[in-house]
Amino acid sequence: MCGIVGFVDKAKNKKKIIKNMADLIKHRGPDSDGYYVDDDVALGFRRLSIIDLEGGDQPIYNEDKTKLVFMNGEIYNYRELKEDLIKKGHKFSTNTDTEVLVHGYEEYREEILDKLRGMFAFIIYDIKTKELFGARDFYGIKPLYYYITDDEFMYASEIKSFLAHPNFKKELNREMLEDYLTFQYSVGEDSFFKNVYKLRPGHYFKYKNGKLIINEYYSIKFECDDTKTEKEWKKEIEGLLEDTIKAHKVSDVEVGSFLSSGVDSSYVATSSNVDKTFTVGWDNKKYSEIDYAKELSKMINVKNISKKISKKEYFDNFSNIQYLMDEPLADPSAIALYFVANIASDNVKVALSGEGADEIFGGYNIYHEPYSVGWYYKIPYKLRRLLGILVYPLRHHRGFNFIYRRSHELKDRYIGNAFIFEPEETRKLLNYKTKPTTYKDLTRQYYNKARNYDPVTKMQYIDFNFWLIGDILLKADKMSMANSLEVRVPFLDRILIDTVRKLPTKYKIKEGKTKYLFREVAHDILPEKWSNKKKLGFPVPIREWLKEEDTYNLVKEKFSKSEEFFKPNKIIKLLYDHKKGKKDNSRKIWTIYSFLVWYDEYFSKR
Repeated sequence: MCGIVGFVDKAKNKKKIIKNMADLIKHRGPDSDGYYVDDDVALGFRRLSIIDLEGGDQPIYNEDKTKLVFMNGEIYNYRELKEDLIKKGHKFSTNTDTEVLVHGYEEYREEILDKLRGMFAFIIYDIKTKELFGARDFYGIKPLYYYITDDEFMYASEIKSFLAHPNFKKELNREMLEDYLTFQYSVGEDSFFKNVYKLRPGHYFKYKNGKLIINEYYSIKFECDDTKTEKEWKKEIEGLLEDTIKAHKVSDVEVGSFLSSGVDSSYVATSSNVDKTFTVGWDNKKYSEIDYAKELSKMINVKNISKKISKKEYFDNFSNIQYLMDEPLADPSAIALYFVANIASDNVKVALSGEGADEIFGGYNIYHEPYSVGWYYKIPYKLRRLLGILVYPLRHHRGFNFIYRRSHELKDRYIGNAFIFEPEETRKLLNYKTKPTTYKDLTRQYYNKARNYDPVTKMQYIDFNFWLIGDILLKADKMSMANSLEVRVPFLDRILIDTVRKLPTKYKIKEGKTKYLFREVAHDILPEKWSNKKKLGFPVPIREWLKEEDTYNLVKEKFSKSEEFFKPNKIIKLLYDHKKGKKDNSRKIWTIYSFLVWYDEYFSKR
């Protein structure tokens, strides 16, 4: 696990610039650094040593040193690929997984991407042709950003690296704010910085002579294989899970596991035979999962290392965490993830985690909705629309919200696990003229691709392309790497997903349970207390904290100085109504507050 940076220009002091860019993400790779500089490019690297500790420094070259590679990530099937490439005449100089990329690209060009099993963002530079080839993994586990203007091209694992380049123009992309207020994260290819973009998962680029070409090489497609029985599906998934966890443990350093109270992390911790698990929680037991984690760890004879986070620690670190995130993220659990990565990094270099299980096996509670309230959808759509219009003024109240939400088609109301502000609410809060587009312009193409899927699979597809990339995997990468820790996510394994994407919905949602078949698999190694535990997420007591005087005043002060973007009286009213118990506005307040804190970090303090 590492950090990569690079740029193309004719600057004379490229060596100094590229080192400064790499140093800004030293947390991603504190063990060593490496560079390649010529008249046209400067490429850099920070290394966290995991495989081939002595010989894995980058860049790594092909045999005649005409091509080189820098990679962030892990290739889990590198041994098999290496064996194949040796048979084809390639000569290896290291035992690291990274080297298969440069030889594989020589042999297969971009088709090497379809042979990979892993998480990655990498750059290959052809010294003769002066072409850069870059790629990002299938599901967006590892990030890759690029900055492009008529005169400049840069790339990096984190946006903050660009700040060290003298030609980088740090400008706010204000148009991102409206969609962020709806999604709670930076959504799509654009970023909060003008001319900075995210390379989408499953895409690669080629850059040469000032021209950038981007192509898609992978996108998930759900199918339904109804030819297998439930028993056959269970047996196959058991074997695949055993294989993926084994593959994700390949390492030359110790591997641990994150552990909450949920079935996903409990399954990983139990089946991976790690020696240590890591958990964080709160003094308020209503929100803490520490007791669950300690109980399970004791049962499987594993040492659990835990920490209770105080409110003071949470807020003292919040500003820096928004900086580390690169773009604003309003998921309160991101800070908790920072702390669990922090305690893990004191003990191991690699930790397994359960991200992705909900998206692939159907685990979010809302996925049960087509079944639990199916009776309501029998009401004619026109009548449901009329009822929705009638209750619109009361839509934020329980019961009425049920009627309002279900008066809309799925494509008009489901954007993932977070839906914070509706566009009309955003327009009333913002202190400037808003753009004419809405979240529907972002989700429409994905719903078009998913038009033949059933409602549950449609939600999964949307989550794979929005929530998973923009929230779940973003915070997993940034918070772990901020602590120089590699986090691996065995549920997001290409081989596993290529099979499970065909799992019939009747085995995802059944008997009142989400993630039904996975729970059946987990029940073979976990007690029912864990295998059937309802989805909880990563609970944080923000709702209560925002009602407490010190937190209320902290947020109110920030809101009162927000006129550059918001109407302060409007957003302070959200805060006041929440404190008085009139409405639960906690997620809306936190979304606004997170942006303001992030903005101060990048455009006021720095």
